[in-house]
Amino acid sequence: MSISMSDLYESRTDRGSAIIARQDPVVYEGGTYADALSTEQVCDYNRDGFILLENVFSEEEVESLLDEVKRLSVDGDITKREEAIKEPGSDAVRSIFRVHALSQKVNQLSRDPRLIHVARQILGSEVYIHQSRANMKPGFKGKEFYWHSDFETWHVEDGMPSMRALSCSVLLTDNNECNGPLMLMPGSHLQFISCQGQTPDEHYKQSLRKQEYGVPDPLSLQLLAEQGGIRSVTAKAGSVVFFDCNTMHGSASNISPWPRANVFMVYNSVHNTLNPPKYGLTPRPDYIANRSDFTALEPLETPMTAEA
Repeated sequence: MSISMSDLYESRTDRGSAIIARQDPVVYEGGTYADALSTEQVCDYNRDGFILLENVFSEEEVESLLDEVKRLSVDGDITKREEAIKEPGSDAVRSIFRVHALSQKVNQLSRDPRLIHVARQILGSEVYIHQSRANMKPGFKGKEFYWHSDFETWHVEDGMPSMRALSCSVLLTDNNECNGPLMLMPGSHLQFISCQGQTPDEHYKQSLRKQEYGVPDPLSLQLLAEQGGIRSVTAKAGSVVFFDCNTMHGSASNISPWPRANVFMVYNSVHNTLNPPKYGLTPRPDYIANRSDFTALEPLETPMTAEA
């Protein structure tokens, strides 16, 4: 396999695992491009690689969004589309991708000033949607998401050049210690974990159900956890978690009776648009990695409402 000497974050080669120091900023343009977060909040994000904002959305807004996600997850025209990913060994819907294009309500959510201005401030530029999805983790049968860095996959399989993207998770149900909440490793965004294993073409057909390549090795995960710990993001519905594209994260299965649901938006800088994937891989479909429209999102003038 040919290796590009100009790739700062090479991964999935015939070499072993490695920990590579981050070469990109975490907060761009000094965090002054927008003013959604306080100086202290920007510093917290820069240090930890994530920030939790509580009570961002009202009960009425959350109820409206949750009803929309439930509607999409049982709509036969939606569930038979490629965008609908099923649980391993089940027909239960695990995720619905490109949800901002399938739902006008979620499209408005993606442009809500309470979200998009945070992304603009941290990324120091205008932004577009690289990926969106609704994640469902039903009670008793919701499966885990193993530890991973999104950027490792986006860099190798999608050709994302730099760490200038972030994820935004809007909690539509209460996330408690029992229903498989998001877990993050503080400070892990400052190290890139180069993974072992050459990626099969069209790997996404398996990885969206169960990741097998781009999985960090146990020793690297142990070192990251010992360095920064592990934090479970437990919060009420209506809260929002923003986390860096390289922050190590995952979640346990949900064997509690309480379902977990959220909507993800991945905001990418308009200065960080996708190149071809590494190693001659076939580009993943647009619903997983948007490479057809890098137009900057236009923020809503006022926040969305429950009736929108």
